[in-house]
Amino acid sequence: MREIIFDTETTGLDNRTDRIIEIGGIELFNHFPTGNTIHIFINPGDQKVHPDALAVHGITDEFLKDKQPFAEVAEQILAFFGDAKWIAHNATFDMGFINAELARLGLPPILPERVLDTLSMARRKHPMGPNSLDALCRRYGIDNSHRTKHGALLDSELLAEVYIEMIGGRQAALGLGMSGQSGQAARGETASDDDAVISAVLQRPRPLGSRLSQAEAQAHEALVAKLGEKGIWAKYGSPN
Repeated sequence: MREIIFDTETTGLDNRTDRIIEIGGIELFNHFPTGNTIHIFINPGDQKVHPDALAVHGITDEFLKDKQPFAEVAEQILAFFGDAKWIAHNATFDMGFINAELARLGLPPILPERVLDTLSMARRKHPMGPNSLDALCRRYGIDNSHRTKHGALLDSELLAEVYIEMIGGRQAALGLGMSGQSGQAARGETASDDDAVISAVLQRPRPLGSRLSQAEAQAHEALVAKLGEKGIWAKYGSPN
């Protein structure tokens, strides 16, 4: 399963008039980072960067003057994403801009079933919040001290770590440093390589022994005996 964790930066908040000025993405295969990334700055044409947006990401009109417009990089972006799942934090915002840019070029939108919103995931998993990217980094012990400004690729890298934690934890994050041959295995270039990587990460060489003491086992059996034959624990047998 191929997924792209991505983020965008824009000239402002209104996708009807504002434009995407940066997109960054991280490729995952079966939840393993492969080392493949995309990072593009985009010229927004006549649309100027709003001062409030500038304060967030620090990308100036002057910096964007010599960058390509979205029309010239759309094919590259769509080719990188391919048939992968689009994953973003507050994906409604990012996909609103992506689909607005595609509509300007007469291209079909990215359908909702291809999109996963990690903000919605976080709100279900941690309903008391907060669930901003910075808050989730703190929750999961991910170092984001270098994030002084928002940036599409940096935010994608942080979100990839957060996403891996939310779906299963550090055993999946072992893939974050993979490159070269191990990165090829993570991408599943052959089924046997992929199976071997997943097996090595997710399975122990031998099962853990029971940590139940003899006294605890005897106490459990005594309790089950008191419950009688109709007690629900009776059908499970002795913990030994």
